[in-house]
Formats: sequence, C-alpha cells, structure tokens
Amino acid sequence: MDFRKSVVFGCGNEEYAAPVGQVVSIEKLEHITPIPHLPNYLLGFTRIRGELIPVIDFQRILYDKPSTGDLVRMIVLNTDVVNYGLVVTDAKEILDFSDNELQQIGLVNYAKTKYFTAVANLEDRMITCVDPKILVDSLEGIREIIAYMHKMLENDKEN
Repeated sequence: MDFRKSVVFGCGNEEYAAPVGQVVSIEKLEHITPIPHLPNYLLGFTRIRGELIPVIDFQRILYDKPSTGDLVRMIVLNTDVVNYGLVVTDAKEILDFSDNELQQIGLVNYAKTKYFTAVANLEDRMITCVDPKILVDSLEGIREIIAYMHKMLENDKEN
C-alpha cells in the first residue's frame, strides 16, 4: 500500500490517512437511504455518480459514536471488494509523506485494528494510515451486505 501521497482526515480527535490512489472523491453527506437491521457502523446506501455504495461511519467503528458536526464528509474509497463511502468528521488535506516519515506499526497484529498499516510520524503530528480494503474486509457482516447490494443492482438492471 503506497501512502506516500494520502488524503488526511479527522475522526474523533485523531488524524488518519488513506492513499490518494484509492480515493474516488470527497462528498458532503446527503441522501443516504437507511436500511433496517444493518450493523450500526453502516448508515445505509447512497448513489454517487449513478453507483450504489454502502456508507460506513468511521467514528462508529472506532468509538461507537456517530460522526457529527458541520465538517462531516464522506470519502468515497475504491477497493477490489467494493467501493464505499467512509464518513469522517473532517476531510482535511492531501499530504506527501517521505519514506522516512512512514513507519510500519506493530498494531497490525491486533485483530481489531489490522487496517492501521502505518503511521506518518511528522514533526508536530502523528497520522495513522488506514488501508481501505483491510478496513472493509474487517467489518462484521460486510460480506452479506455486499452480496445483498449486488442482488439489488441485478434487480435494478432487470427492471
């Protein structure tokens, strides 16, 4: 995973980064269709440029609290599993990290945070790097949700 150029975003009081190559867009949060009985991290589905995508709240995953505030944004991420919207409390900037600022971290062995794959250790801040594919793969119930989504898309095409 190449984090040398990353989109930096906030969640809680921390800063995180995702590789710019996997960021499709950054959107305002609007028109999410909730679906009952989904895991609490999944806010529902939305359409971005005609594509139906699941919307995942990062703050619920990390702190079990909903993302709120005027700066809340949805970062649309592209993975080979599914494209999805990651709701964050603030999408900040795009940064270039040098190789010596990026450090692999031992927390990847901890099952609940396998998606934290590196830390950008800057002079005045630390930014945790999130692998979008590992994140979505780690979510409980996501496989069934993706299968359901594909079924919905097939029904859309038939009608």
